[in-house]
Amino acid sequence: MKAIEGRAWLFGNDINTDAMAPGLYFKASMDEMARHCLETVDPAFARSVRPGDIVVAGRNFGVGSAREQAALALAHLGVGAVLAVSFGRIFYRNALNFGLPALTFPEAATVLAGDLLRIEPVAGRIENTRSGATHRVPGIPPHLMAMVEAGGLMLWLKLRLKKEAV
Repeated sequence: MKAIEGRAWLFGNDINTDAMAPGLYFKASMDEMARHCLETVDPAFARSVRPGDIVVAGRNFGVGSAREQAALALAHLGVGAVLAVSFGRIFYRNALNFGLPALTFPEAATVLAGDLLRIEPVAGRIENTRSGATHRVPGIPPHLMAMVEAGGLMLWLKLRLKKEAV
């Protein structure tokens, strides 16, 4: 299982799925939806985030409606992982189902915007290369990480069914 490395993007508590996937763009393409991801919280995010960058948030990240487009928009932008003190339950499961690693990170407040983070998701190891701090968190179980690395639940199932058909 490979490590994830990227710059930290900081968000506070109670970031709603509506901010990640604004309802105004539900009939638009995912490209269009993703261009507006989190614009009400950080207008520069969607146009400036780079593949592998890491969202770091406070409590209750992904609270709100069960819109799967919230996790999809982040994955579409290439976000490498989401670290948060806690997650809205449905967002957490949607993130994994769409291939977006999500780990609880009680020490999220120790990270500064732009810090380079290195995450070993199965081991539950988060390293901040700026501060030199290393944190241990509950890792993603290997069977779930295999699903995430396959691109999410549906792609993982297709691969598994293909292997079983041989």
